Amino acid sequence: MAETKPTATVKPTTSVQVKKSGNAISLLAPVVCIIVGFLIWRFLLGNPANFSKVTETGWFWPKYEGPKTALSKMYLGGIIVPILIGCFLTVLTFVIERFLTISKANGSGNNADFIRKVQYHLANKNIDAALAECDKQKGSVGNVMKAGLHRYKDMTTNTELSTDQKVMAIQKEVEEATSLELPMLEKNLVFLSTIASVATLLGLLGTVLGMIRAFGNLGDDSGGGAAANQLSVGISEALYNTALGIGTSAISIIMYNIFTTKIDGITYGIDESGFTLTQSFGSLYK
Repeated sequence: MAETKPTATVKPTTSVQVKKSGNAISLLAPVVCIIVGFLIWRFLLGNPANFSKVTETGWFWPKYEGPKTALSKMYLGGIIVPILIGCFLTVLTFVIERFLTISKANGSGNNADFIRKVQYHLANKNIDAALAECDKQKGSVGNVMKAGLHRYKDMTTNTELSTDQKVMAIQKEVEEATSLELPMLEKNLVFLSTIASVATLLGLLGTVLGMIRAFGNLGDDSGGGAAANQLSVGISEALYNTALGIGTSAISIIMYNIFTTKIDGITYGIDESGFTLTQSFGSLYK
């Protein structure tokens, strides 16, 4: 029987390190923010000193009349107000978290200049200098480029694979590194997009409940002037829900669009880095 020689295959080893990150803190943050929102509503906005009259006592939701400040009027907006405050605090939390993460992912310099420097070093077959540029740049583009360059360097000394197989090995390494970087960039954006939709609806719900309460109180009272005055006050208090909901939603939408635009720029840099490596190797190491 004729002996068959085993064909060369790409080694499955990879230089890409799996990033382990739990999402427990992300899931816990909205709950904590809502609890803090309730405490702000109950003890700061609902401080008895902010009102002229206490009509009903109780720890959870005491009833007051005669608010002395605009913030104390917000307390009279009802139980939806602390939820909206919690949503606003959640937005601020994830805006700060995403800003820090994406700023770190951008690296320490301009990604376009970084890729041009790597292209220059690869054209001169100076892979170590290209790796040094990755160490200076850091960020997501630098991490993907560094992972690809390590495989790039290995392929320059590999004698078992064809050029096409080597290019595919480099491309696979870049794809694996990319698959680890992109989820980190997009993480927690779902909270901003969700709150952008839900906050307005919650504000409208709070307003509707406030209107129901205001018209209900109007039906229990007699007297045209006093009744009309009480209705106008009730409507004013109910509209605080709408203002909080629309304001929170607007901030969420603006920040979501800002972050997605920044992520698109980083993603473009990652794609360009992969293209640079494969094209460079294919042209220099035929």
